[in-house]
Amino acid sequence: MTEGTTSAAAEGADTLTRLENEGEIAADYLEGLLDIADLDGDIDMDVEADRASVSIISDSNGRDLQKLVGRDGEVLEALQELTRLAVHRETGDRSRLMLDIAGYRAGKRAELSELGAKAAAEAKSSGEPVRMKPMTPFERKVVHDAVKAAGLRSESEGEEPERFVVVLPA
Repeated sequence: MTEGTTSAAAEGADTLTRLENEGEIAADYLEGLLDIADLDGDIDMDVEADRASVSIISDSNGRDLQKLVGRDGEVLEALQELTRLAVHRETGDRSRLMLDIAGYRAGKRAELSELGAKAAAEAKSSGEPVRMKPMTPFERKVVHDAVKAAGLRSESEGEEPERFVVVLPA
């Protein structure tokens, strides 16, 4: 093994350890919030696409957890930012942690992937750029990934909160 290979492997292990630590800190923070709110939920931690991923899931129907998602995921977005701040406070590093509650983001990801694929198909067939409605950064990322998987390019335009994706024809 060369020195560069050893260094890259050690760096990868360090990154994984750092992301797992972020997940642990986030889980502790979220467990405290669930206790305060008197809500039942289990915490699931993972590392996906070079970021810590934490999910709150429920054994029951999850209606109580819907309060933590809010309308159009607004409460979920706020909780994610608070959780990132809690991680930052503990580690001193900026966190890109993703939070999912009651499968909301997972469902949204599937829906947005389909929307991105449809927009890509429309741009291919019409030869014209396709402008989409304004989206959150998470939503835009999922659409960009779907467009890329369809073999096209996309860009984000506009200013928050009206930032949107434009799918470009080949």
